[in-house]
Amino acid sequence: MTHSEIREKFLKFFSAKGGPATGGEHRIVPSSSLLPTDPSVLFTTAGMQQFKDYYTGKANAMKDFGSLNTVSIQKSMRTSDIDEVGDESHLTFFEMLGNFSFGGYWKKEAISYAHEFITKEMGLKIDCVSVFGGEDNISADDESEQIWKSIDSSIEVKRMGRSDNFWGPTGDEGPCGPTTEIYVNGVEIWNVVFNEYYCNKDKSLTKLEKPGIDTGMGLERLAMVVQGKKNIFETDLFEPIFKLTPSDLDIKIKRIISDHSRSVAFLLSCGVRPSNKEQGYVLRRLMRRVINHLSGSDTTLTHDIFAKIVEIYGQSYPNLNTNTLIYEFDHEKEKFDKTLRHGLKELERLSEVDAQSAFRLYESFGLPFEIIKDVAGEKAKSLTREAFDEKFKKHQEKSRAGAEKKFGGHGLLMDTGELKVPILPPTEKQNRGSSISQPNQKSDLGEIGTENEEELKKATRLHTATHLLHASLRKILGTEVHQAGSDITPERLRFDFTFSRKVTPEEIKQVEDLVNEAIQKDYPVTKEEMSYEDAIKSGAMAFFKLKYPPRVNVYSVGDFSKELCGGPHVSHSAEIGKLKITKEEAVSAGVRRIRATVD
Repeated sequence: MTHSEIREKFLKFFSAKGGPATGGEHRIVPSSSLLPTDPSVLFTTAGMQQFKDYYTGKANAMKDFGSLNTVSIQKSMRTSDIDEVGDESHLTFFEMLGNFSFGGYWKKEAISYAHEFITKEMGLKIDCVSVFGGEDNISADDESEQIWKSIDSSIEVKRMGRSDNFWGPTGDEGPCGPTTEIYVNGVEIWNVVFNEYYCNKDKSLTKLEKPGIDTGMGLERLAMVVQGKKNIFETDLFEPIFKLTPSDLDIKIKRIISDHSRSVAFLLSCGVRPSNKEQGYVLRRLMRRVINHLSGSDTTLTHDIFAKIVEIYGQSYPNLNTNTLIYEFDHEKEKFDKTLRHGLKELERLSEVDAQSAFRLYESFGLPFEIIKDVAGEKAKSLTREAFDEKFKKHQEKSRAGAEKKFGGHGLLMDTGELKVPILPPTEKQNRGSSISQPNQKSDLGEIGTENEEELKKATRLHTATHLLHASLRKILGTEVHQAGSDITPERLRFDFTFSRKVTPEEIKQVEDLVNEAIQKDYPVTKEEMSYEDAIKSGAMAFFKLKYPPRVNVYSVGDFSKELCGGPHVSHSAEIGKLKITKEEAVSAGVRRIRATVD
């Protein structure tokens, strides 16, 4: 049975299940983007992520789908186990088969559907199942065990603790609950979650008004057991890619290349581009690891790999484009090849690689932890991810202190969370030996990195201009517009914003004119400190991806703009000069980007 046939069988099976008594038939919902709307996570990590609001009642499934039940095959990405990729089961990108119910049906139907699909549709024998055995004042799931026994009295049911059989939430908070897991050929292939609770940010649990079903079954694992393979890399999802990797490479490296190339392809297809922060940085890490492992190979090899990925997945995901994948990968390779050679030469000179020397290689040459660990071998046997990350945290704290001093105590907001702001490699200027040695500092409007007074003044003008640009976009395009990220250098500003359609040239001109009109009015720029709650009530705009402290600074540009911000700013809007929008483009589904300069 091919992966395409498995997909078809899964969707067909569930679209025929359900009726008036259980909330309706399962509606097939397309995969959402790998880039989630939830700001607390970098990627979509599970099928239920796009459905979170339906479990809590914030969204109405019957209105949106015509049913309380859905089924999907969701693109997913997890990097928490990236150091384990190369064994027989760990991946970064994967696909999750799932069926969901938002108050339509409950445990009996969910377990019955899962049993029927595995044993009858797939023709597999279930080894055993597990259920939640109770822990932390949460009762054992006796009901699920009884349902399994009623379906098959001979089935082995294991009781497990919270770490094994209690799932969720995705992100900082959300639906969660006990699970039952299904094992076939010694592999856990399906996780059926009974969302009974809402996990709050303080990790306390609140009962959901209407419990729901959330299931997840990895397509790669299911294909492995259905196709009778020993590991996921022998399935028809991976074997054609795996065969293209150089035969003289270690099997672990071949698996890393296969996995990372697939992840790169899907991230690029979602609009992510390599950069020094957030999703773009993860993409860069994956790309550079592949580049390193294929450094001695013909450059057309990666072209063949991406073409094969598109051949395998193109029918299911038509937005995959071979030419785009090759262009973006080659562009990153060209940028990294030179610094990689220098970094590897430096690495060769070291007799031992500890956390300090590893971080120096990273800071000077942009070598990610994974490449250092892969290449150094025995030299880095004592190097751990934890020790490396600790060096970075200390570096980050030092940089933040320097930023606060530089900007006069404005208190730039920096989120050092592992998922939200990954390690930032050195900038291109630092790689070229520029005198600008201070690392970029993340503020709530992006990054400003400079020690030159004139450059700092220019960046400050651009920073304030970003406030006016945000306000103007909302005035011209409507309140659908929200900031989705920004980046500021002494030469230009880049502003990302949410918007569902293409912006016309006429609208861009209107936005530019409105910004310059506000500049010419020479509004005073004022700062007021208040509680975060009061700031939001006052109408101040906030960047949804940031976690703000209890007390915040609110900067107003006359009555034209009002935002939570850490600074720095000009004192009057006329100091900005004249703004010129140089480019407007789409960067991903529902997100657009403006580049602009001031003179």
